[in-house]
Amino acid sequence: MMQQNQKNKPLTYISLFSSAGVGCYGFKQEGFECVATNEIIERRLNVQKHNHKCRYESGYISDDITKEETKEKIRKEFDLWKKNHGVKELDVLMATPPCQGMSVANHKKGDELARNSLVVESVKLVSEFNPKFFLFENVRAFLNSLCTDIDGKDKKIREAIELNLGGRYNIHYQVINFKDYGNPSSRTRTLVLGVRKDMPEITPLDFMPTLQKERTVREVIGDLKPLEQMGEVDTEDIYHNFRPYAEHMLAWIEKTKEGESAFDNKDPKRRPHKIVDGKIVFNKNKNGDKYSRCYWDKPGACVHTRNDIMASQATVHPSDNRVFSVREVMRLMSVPDSFKWTDISEEDLNKLSSEKKRKFLKKEEMNIRQSLGEAVPTVIFRQVAENIKTSIQKVILDEKEAQNIIDTNKLYSVEKIKTFVKNNLEHYSYAELSKIIEFANAARLQHAAYYTRQDICFTVVKDLPDASNFSSLRILEPSVGAGNFLPLLIEKYKSVPDVQIDLIDIDPNAIEILKVLVQKLNIPDNFKINFINEDFLLFGRNGLFSTENTHYNSVVGNPPFGKLTDNENLLIEYKKNKHNSRTNNLFSFFLEKAISHADTVALIIPKSFLSTPEFNDTREYVAEFAIEKITDYGERGFKGIKIETISLILNTKKKGVDNQTLVESYVKNEIGFKKQKYICSPEFPYWLVYRDTFFDDVASKLKFGVFEAYRDRQITKRITKSSGRIRVLKSRNIGSNVIVDIPNYDSYVDEYDNLAIGKYVNHETAVLVPNLTYNPRACFLPEDTIVDGSVAVLIPKEETEVTEDNLAYYNSDEFVEFYRVARNYGTRSLNIDNNSVFFFGLAKTA
Repeated sequence: MMQQNQKNKPLTYISLFSSAGVGCYGFKQEGFECVATNEIIERRLNVQKHNHKCRYESGYISDDITKEETKEKIRKEFDLWKKNHGVKELDVLMATPPCQGMSVANHKKGDELARNSLVVESVKLVSEFNPKFFLFENVRAFLNSLCTDIDGKDKKIREAIELNLGGRYNIHYQVINFKDYGNPSSRTRTLVLGVRKDMPEITPLDFMPTLQKERTVREVIGDLKPLEQMGEVDTEDIYHNFRPYAEHMLAWIEKTKEGESAFDNKDPKRRPHKIVDGKIVFNKNKNGDKYSRCYWDKPGACVHTRNDIMASQATVHPSDNRVFSVREVMRLMSVPDSFKWTDISEEDLNKLSSEKKRKFLKKEEMNIRQSLGEAVPTVIFRQVAENIKTSIQKVILDEKEAQNIIDTNKLYSVEKIKTFVKNNLEHYSYAELSKIIEFANAARLQHAAYYTRQDICFTVVKDLPDASNFSSLRILEPSVGAGNFLPLLIEKYKSVPDVQIDLIDIDPNAIEILKVLVQKLNIPDNFKINFINEDFLLFGRNGLFSTENTHYNSVVGNPPFGKLTDNENLLIEYKKNKHNSRTNNLFSFFLEKAISHADTVALIIPKSFLSTPEFNDTREYVAEFAIEKITDYGERGFKGIKIETISLILNTKKKGVDNQTLVESYVKNEIGFKKQKYICSPEFPYWLVYRDTFFDDVASKLKFGVFEAYRDRQITKRITKSSGRIRVLKSRNIGSNVIVDIPNYDSYVDEYDNLAIGKYVNHETAVLVPNLTYNPRACFLPEDTIVDGSVAVLIPKEETEVTEDNLAYYNSDEFVEFYRVARNYGTRSLNIDNNSVFFFGLAKTA
């Protein structure tokens, strides 16, 4: 078993734009330690001190976050925690930057670009501190608002976050109403949740707050005593108070019923107005809910900063003729009674005389109310904190432990696996059971276990079309296995009214096991799950899966990667009507069929698809469509399996012309948009997802396509010996313009007439290059030598002259970096074939 975090280390966080710390208080409740909190308004920061948010006084930082000295103070606090508490890395960084430039409630917006750009300061500090998790909260319009990014360019905030942090973090963006997640009042907000990509099996969805039944105003404040006298303060609770207002306003609201506004009064004199030169001038009702009385038996209205006045939005008590008291607003924002607004205890405050209570409220009430109006409800951040704590402390079921469970329980038969899953639905998570099933199936069927981790599945599901695009939705997983994508698909699309997911697998036993496993999931009533035991590549031959009657919004999955070599008749069937009939690889057939049956295709496939000649025809076909996203996992997609993988997301309803492709790299920890026609340019033999200006500059100096490549497939240890007439060179023998002699490494053959490689013996212009390497080097083929398959032989075309200077260039820093881009930063997909040999260019002559 593998634990995410070392024991006995404090859970730590940094909070930016923290106001009075109402939201952060939820982290305190869950045992997190605040390393530093930054709030520019000192009276707000003082409230945090009253709640003992930071262990050290220096952790309270009331300064402008845009200043370098402010950031340096935060760095020093983190260094202090490293020194004093053994903290090695930050757990959480949260930020709630000012939202006035984006808020629909602000009718006095000016040029708010600079204010909105404060979110970029948060992005910078996430990049610097590299916390395990980050959390941004803001208004509904947050993501589509413009900011000035780190590069000085104006971008939408979502794009700035994604491009700066998406390389290292899996990020979830969602607009939710907090009333659906445990807060008693309506508050539609944007949450941006990020989890570092080196945290296996954790996705940002894991620390979203939990969907809950709405709570009504009556349930939350119905026990508090009515307040009928203006200025009245509850003798037992100083914060339960009747805030005074101008007496003439009483007539405006006293006759209103729940849900009505003073502007609805039939009597014009009871509508909000003022007298100008003896004439009634009616007030304007810009927001539509000014002087509006709330409902008892509905969730509370959104709490705004001006919750102190009736002229604000929905601030009037359901039955009393007043705005909500401080205590009522606290409850509507789920702030616990233990939260302190002053260093004086509530017990002592309640003992004050009526006059001193009024003086205290006159001094403190507006700061409290404004702090509540701009706060994140405590219950929301507390849930996030609890979920993050669970994720950090979670013990991950690793491959070895999964195999131990399989062996201990003898999970070698379908019935054994089904019984185990059924008996352990409460003991293990869905992901853990999926992993056990995948490994048990691998042992049962004697093939490699391709368990797809939840964090990898997330990178695919997150960029599928948004739920808001659909009123009904059809999804197909064509090779479902243990259903790794299913929990995330359900979570993403739970708000769509009608969702059908068809789960196909060729193995009937896999389907039966999955039927048991899905009992672990809380499948919403709007979902219909169909289990189908069929061969996806043949499915529809009976007319049930034709394009006309079964078209899907999305096909999502991780199809089999292997080649079909033992069933010629079946292979013929698979190849029918395929653009690429030269390959025997199953994933290529899956990809083509998925394209013909879905608007969006999202599949995890081998990285070799990007470049090998075998898939030339498939790439040409796929490039006709809009490639929305390519994610390069390198070797991090499947732990313990030495294979490089990518995922593709295609929009088949849109052509690839003028499309922008999002390229995400686990290899380089970066993400960014590139023109599809740039990375899929036909001027090169395959797709170059890392192509950049450096690559283009080098390419402009070289003439490509000057060699043909050959690799031996006959020479093995069986036909070589330790001495002989013809030396057999291997990859380690190849240096830059030199043959490297290695003791006890050489092998020989006496005859080569029956070897295809023999035709190159004593070939004067043959060039040798190590095959599987991202550190290229080259030399000419020496006399009386041949090479095995670890070395590629490059033969110049026509009368091309190749010099030692040309070969020396292949080992230069410039060409080495160029070659890495040309090979898509591969580590295993590096065979030199008739595609990749193209890039061994020669310097252009003047």
